Amino acid sequence: MNNPPPPQASSAPVRGAAVAAAVCLLLAGCSGSGGARLDADANAAGKAGSGRLKVALITHGGKGDDFWELVQKGARVAAAKDGIELTYANDSDPDGQAELVRDAIRDKVDGIAVTLAKPQAMKGPVAEAKAAGIPVVGLNSGIDAWRSAGLLQYFGQDEGVAGRAVGDKLDGLKAAHALCVIHERGNVALEARCAGVKKTFTGETEMLYVDGTDMAAVNASITARLRQDPSIDEVVTMGAQFALAAVESVKTAGNGARVATFDLDKDLVKAVRDGDVQFAVDQQPYLQGYLAVDSVWLYKTNGNLSGGGVAPVLTGPAFVTKTNVASVARFAAAGTR
Repeated sequence: MNNPPPPQASSAPVRGAAVAAAVCLLLAGCSGSGGARLDADANAAGKAGSGRLKVALITHGGKGDDFWELVQKGARVAAAKDGIELTYANDSDPDGQAELVRDAIRDKVDGIAVTLAKPQAMKGPVAEAKAAGIPVVGLNSGIDAWRSAGLLQYFGQDEGVAGRAVGDKLDGLKAAHALCVIHERGNVALEARCAGVKKTFTGETEMLYVDGTDMAAVNASITARLRQDPSIDEVVTMGAQFALAAVESVKTAGNGARVATFDLDKDLVKAVRDGDVQFAVDQQPYLQGYLAVDSVWLYKTNGNLSGGGVAPVLTGPAFVTKTNVASVARFAAAGTR
């Protein structure tokens, strides 16, 4: 029988394993038992000693809007990573959205992520959530109102900055008369976009309000205005589906106007690639949903505040044009851009 090695003989392997583990942690690239242990630690932190965290994502998004599908996809990926039980609810009516927040409070969720398309309507329910000890973060809409509304953090695009960038781009494209189409009257984000365009665009900026819940009516309204005023040479919309409707309106009206838009999806990516739409402003909705949900986990488990709780975390604007559309096409095809 072989005699067991003396105790000191195992010290070098142990030290070697410790060094390897340290290197693994520094490089964050090792797999195997070390990675499993890190995953276990992360899962334990996610449970925070009191069971799985429950987070509610509540938006003003309408039904069947691809934009909000992207927000949800990002939120679900973050929830799966963090071991969060995620619920999603939406109502385009501000009073209905406020009641959904109150439902989440009654359900005793651990955190809420909410949009502030109509900030005044959300102040009451947000205050009720705070009184119940529930942290609330914002995303997508309400960049100028999130702090006064009492939210901890905010993730989204500065719509005024984005609008001004579009105005500058229209100048570069030698446009003269822009029709800025707003599909939801009173939505602070959409209003800020068109106000930004008007501020920097040296040509004429005209607002057109349409009913975003009725695409046939949207198409008819844009077509009618283009026919009424042939000087309109640019149509700027606030969403991918409205841009595609505007492309059809331009064809029907036959006045040769170009189309540009805020936001994109896989169909809009194709339209940019084909030259039907000049450019899109990407605010990265997938990222907004992901960061909002992940921020609740970080706050609950480690007290982190993105932006220090005093500055928004910007997810846009980023321009997608024919020259760079190929770089985002594969992500759009996967349904994440």
